[in-house]
Amino acid sequence: MLKKTIVAASITAALFSAAASAAVEVNWWHAMGGTNTERVNKIAADFNALQSEFTINAVYKGNYTETMTAAIAAFRAKKQPHIVQVFEVGTATMMAAKGAVYPVEQVMNDSGVELDKSDYLPAVISYYQTPEGELLSMPFNSSTPVLWYNEDAFAKAGVTTAPKTWDEVASVSKKLVDSGMKCGIAVGWQSWGLIENYSAWNNIPLGTKQNGYAGLSTELTFNNKNVSGNLQRLADMQKDGSFTYGGRRGGSLAMFTNGDCGMWINSSAYYGSIKGQAKFKYAQAMMPFDSSVASGPQNSIIGGATLWTLRGHDKEDYKGVAEFMKYLSSAEVQAWWHQETGYVPITTSAYKLSQEQGFYKENPGTDIAIKQLSLNTPTENSRGIRFGNFVQIRDIINAEMEMIWNGSKTAETAMNDAAAQGNKLLRKFEKANK
Repeated sequence: MLKKTIVAASITAALFSAAASAAVEVNWWHAMGGTNTERVNKIAADFNALQSEFTINAVYKGNYTETMTAAIAAFRAKKQPHIVQVFEVGTATMMAAKGAVYPVEQVMNDSGVELDKSDYLPAVISYYQTPEGELLSMPFNSSTPVLWYNEDAFAKAGVTTAPKTWDEVASVSKKLVDSGMKCGIAVGWQSWGLIENYSAWNNIPLGTKQNGYAGLSTELTFNNKNVSGNLQRLADMQKDGSFTYGGRRGGSLAMFTNGDCGMWINSSAYYGSIKGQAKFKYAQAMMPFDSSVASGPQNSIIGGATLWTLRGHDKEDYKGVAEFMKYLSSAEVQAWWHQETGYVPITTSAYKLSQEQGFYKENPGTDIAIKQLSLNTPTENSRGIRFGNFVQIRDIINAEMEMIWNGSKTAETAMNDAAAQGNKLLRKFEKANK
């Protein structure tokens, strides 16, 4: 009997010991598909291998919209992850979910883990801060639109330099088509590139109240003659193939990599895909500015996503969240992520490390996105956007833009209609969050 008691006690002690030493699991829901899923898994696995106290479980939940929707539903069911990746246009919506969100700066401070905000690129960190400067979510995959171009096609068309203005884009596009290209230029994530970044790059407001940063009573003002005029220019360029519409998101990538279009405006984060698919010499340049609006470019704004921490878990779990955020933001991890994907390094340290490693010398142009974001000190027009319900508003904008491309509306009418519908959604958001 004594022997059985000793054995039972030994088993119980072993179980308690195992439970005490078991790693705390931290769940991270993300929207990084394709090859980037493997890269995210590597980041998580590398962190897990460095220590035994916490285990990061990286789970792909679909595209940005699907991931954000899944997290909201999970929170309501009290089955939320610790970390969720949310794209930049969901920032205002996440800010309004005050009971659900645990601001990352608070997470770090409460856990006693250092957060050096001075090391983050201003154009990146300012997008996700409160007016008082508190960091709400951790920047992760930040990017900005750039002008990709086919150097071989340029040479054949007799074009020696990348266009710097939209007038030059129109001229170069015509030369490309005349030389045998199917189209001169295509654009991906059209609202982001042709409206949101067009406005910031030319230092004109997208909405009132500092693009939404200064209050919920903001109204959309992108239905101005500058935005409409440039969109109408592109619509007219469709007649000879100088511009070809390729979809709302990134589906037009193939139009560039298969050699149909000589230029493409889309995220710097397509570097990895273009590198793997293009069979021609290619390069990046800064986005064109509108010389009828500005004397030169201001700065671009970021896209991509950040990592938000959700409340409702044990205190010790958030220590794991904080340690992982610190690891994720390290110069070594960010430099690797930047060089693999084309997303910008979120810190100055990671940028300098990439320079020291010779990445930009070996891959000319891969620092264009960083230079665009840091070109000038951000203004109220170029800091970013913070509109409630902007996920839905962007869908409205895209639908109206498609009416421009198919000729059923002029650019002026389409933008007026988009702004009117968008402002109704802003009023609903304001009423719900006062």
